[in-house]
Amino acid sequence: MNVVKTTDLQQREDAYSVRTAVFVEEQNVPPALEIDELEEEAVHFVLYNDLQEPCGAGRFRTVGEFGKVERICVLKEARGHGAGNLIMEAIEQHAKTAGGLAALKLDAQLHAIPFYEKRGYEIVSGEFLDAGILHKTMIKKL
Repeated sequence: MNVVKTTDLQQREDAYSVRTAVFVEEQNVPPALEIDELEEEAVHFVLYNDLQEPCGAGRFRTVGEFGKVERICVLKEARGHGAGNLIMEAIEQHAKTAGGLAALKLDAQLHAIPFYEKRGYEIVSGEFLDAGILHKTMIKKL
């Protein structure tokens, strides 16, 4: 498996296809909330399996002093094999080269909190709903 920072429309569409499968089809997030007005300002990442098929995705934005990690997802068949860690490593490496960021911030679905905690993220908020799903905000200092 390998993660690429998208450089063309096809790679971006690959990321969107994974996000749609996970968030819209699996988790019932409305399509208009999933692909949003922030896509153009974000840096997109897509994970390809050994057959060069898209199987994971995520995006990154700079918001003030924070790097905002968003839309981390992996197709069902690729879960449990380190795919999420590969995406996070690529995004975190990108954030370090962006410069001037104090920390990374993300809004984690409750079931994903242990995954992010293992990567050094700490909970900094109570529970809140986003697209009908419970989340908590987490931060990792760079």
